[in-house]
Amino acid sequence: MKTIMTGVLAGAALALTISAASAQAQRSTLDQVKARGVLNCGSNTGLAGFGVPDAQGNWSGLDVDYCRAIAAAIFDDPSKVKFIPLTAQARFTALQSGEVDVLVRNSTWTMTRDTTLGIAFMATNYYDGQGFMVKKSLGVTSALKLEGAQVCTQQGTTTELNLADFFRKNNLKYTPVTFATADETRSAYEAGRCDAFTTDASGLYSERLKLSRPDDHIVLPEVISKEPLGSAVRANGDSQWANIVKWTHYAMLNAEELGVTRANLAQSLQSTNPEIRRLLGVESKLGEGIGLTNDWAARIIRHVGNYSESFERNVGAGSPLKISRGVNALWSNGGLQYAPPIR
Repeated sequence: MKTIMTGVLAGAALALTISAASAQAQRSTLDQVKARGVLNCGSNTGLAGFGVPDAQGNWSGLDVDYCRAIAAAIFDDPSKVKFIPLTAQARFTALQSGEVDVLVRNSTWTMTRDTTLGIAFMATNYYDGQGFMVKKSLGVTSALKLEGAQVCTQQGTTTELNLADFFRKNNLKYTPVTFATADETRSAYEAGRCDAFTTDASGLYSERLKLSRPDDHIVLPEVISKEPLGSAVRANGDSQWANIVKWTHYAMLNAEELGVTRANLAQSLQSTNPEIRRLLGVESKLGEGIGLTNDWAARIIRHVGNYSESFERNVGAGSPLKISRGVNALWSNGGLQYAPPIR
């Protein structure tokens, strides 16, 4: 009798365990993040301007701001983020497995990645393109003059294929020299193991700052690819979470377009402009539609700012990189950044 009862109890315990696991799997990402009390955000292992920790472990960068903006929208607290540094090779696996809730790590949106990895790209927060960096002493002013060059690049990125395409298309010979991490790639380039270093142009400006003599190196003018960089989530049917991630970006763009900033948020809350009032949740309940409070966008602006504020302090004029807005300007200023209206 005891054996039978033990078996029954064990079976019941197993059933409860399965039931609990099933319930966990069915919980929305937003519910899981709220229950955990922190957003797990996949970030770069260290790319100045986009995602990098200082000596005290404080993270900053354009991508970092997006993680903080999502946390601000959910918790009204941008510090409730755990940054999980991921290599290029590990980033998508970490998202697929649930190790991170969202990946915001200068990752290029491509068809293959968007349709075969079980992930979905949300919005492009930085339009980029691949370039080349060389030592000024090499005397090369164009990538078309890199015949026979050894080129340092990182494994597990779109960079390798773009590199092969460029040299093949232009009937040039080259030797790829590949490394697992960006730090290894940069170190090898600086040590003279290759003639050129290739990655996204924004990455080149960032990596150049880490060289012992940055002014001895130039970024060549050619941009050889399209590299739309943005956030990604799991393609698991959780449309609520997808909406939160992509509309965080759109809220920051709309705020810039409407002239709403961290500095004037209090005044903007008193605005009679219906677009501003909808954005800030003064006269709409749009936040409730995606599982947030109606002041979700106001929280983002209060704690992080609009897109322009984030861009300028991290990669633009207010940063060491001093990258121009270029194609990342608003559509109304000749750029590609365009957000659907909040209404």
